[in-house]
Amino acid sequence: MESLLPGFNARLKAAVAGNEQVPFVFLGNFEVEEQWAVGEPGLPRMGFTGGGAVVNSMDEFAMLLAGEGDHVVLKARPDAGYLAYLRGLGLALPTVHVVAESDPARTVSQDALADPALQSALAQAGDGLMLYAHGVSTVEEELAERTGLPLAHPTAAVCKAVNSKIYSRRVADELGIAQARGWACETVMELSRAVEEARELLAQGRKLVLKDAYGVSGKGIMVIESERRLDRVHRMVLARAEAAGSDRAGLVLEEWVTKQTDLNYQVTVGRDGAVRFDFVKEAITENGTHKGHRMPARLTPAQLEQVTDAGLRIGARLAADGYFGVAGMDALLLPDGSVFPVIEINARNNMSTYQVRLQEAFVGEGRIALARHYPLRLGAPLPFEELRGTLDGLLLERPDGAGLLVNNYATVNAAVSTLAEPGATADGRLYGLVVGDTAEQVTAIDTEITARLAAVTEGAVHVG
Repeated sequence: MESLLPGFNARLKAAVAGNEQVPFVFLGNFEVEEQWAVGEPGLPRMGFTGGGAVVNSMDEFAMLLAGEGDHVVLKARPDAGYLAYLRGLGLALPTVHVVAESDPARTVSQDALADPALQSALAQAGDGLMLYAHGVSTVEEELAERTGLPLAHPTAAVCKAVNSKIYSRRVADELGIAQARGWACETVMELSRAVEEARELLAQGRKLVLKDAYGVSGKGIMVIESERRLDRVHRMVLARAEAAGSDRAGLVLEEWVTKQTDLNYQVTVGRDGAVRFDFVKEAITENGTHKGHRMPARLTPAQLEQVTDAGLRIGARLAADGYFGVAGMDALLLPDGSVFPVIEINARNNMSTYQVRLQEAFVGEGRIALARHYPLRLGAPLPFEELRGTLDGLLLERPDGAGLLVNNYATVNAAVSTLAEPGATADGRLYGLVVGDTAEQVTAIDTEITARLAAVTEGAVHVG
């Protein structure tokens, strides 16, 4: 069957490989920032450890970024009922490779590094294959070396440098892009100067936010509301630097901004330096953690122009520093309608990257989609066919229909599969896009899905 999904896959390959027909091996190594953060000072209280079974099972998103003729490496074989559901929607799927031993605490890349047989299989999978990852660290570079597959990315060093929140602030300053008042603090001396200047904001009753240069998913962020708290953190950073014999800080200090809406937008930077603006979406966050997206974003023409202009200029700046590939920017829409077009730059895929091809196929002009995840608490693995029965009438069944399009099922059962004690339960997540013709229809479907899944969780907790 011919794929329903022309477009982004081909554009991505043309940009990073120079040929839209090149087959890729996709890796969904989510929270690659954990690797970039190794050896970085950051916030004293932060310990960057593995993302856990559910986060690492987000690797299944890569299956729907890949197309027919591509390959994807996964930590676990996808649920057979889920694969049948995707094919029933007309989606041509890639060749799936599954690691021999999946450690819940490891990323799929780390699992692949521990699997010589898989490495051999990838090396022999076909001519012209390239390795395309969620983001590139030294782990992915080593995997590329062992398989002999070239990376469709710049070096890990370039990706890490671009992903730093310090880099984001300095690039925005250089390009004259509006942002919250703040300070990039690469050294303890820069932090000390920033602390003194920031006291004025606290004295005016404003709040500050201290960010780890490589924090991710709501981690590595500290809200500061008093000088006492600011001084305490400052002393901790100084003491740690002195103990380490280093002057590095690796922090960004900013004024806390009251926002109306979080925005996320993406550009693709080609190896030739060409920059394409891909999309902008409303990001749904809770306590700094990503929860989903609304598409299309509800922006005025002027706001859209401001975001687009910033994205293209940032992309050109990234190209000048040797970066190419997908770059995602977080932005803020303020209550007065003004925009801070860059809060941070992500030198990797974003959650919204994995929605683009589905959006092209199932969210046509004038349609609305809400990308989100639903929490579940389970006492035993939940097969997709059982979930399909629970959500009867609510799943998307055809390209022009309305309902939930599931785009990751591995995260439902990832944690529950590790349970050892009878009666125990574990948290899971069901990811998908709720698609409809109107915002009211999407809201109604979302509300009903939430209610039915709550009943599943209720039953698991009480029966277990």
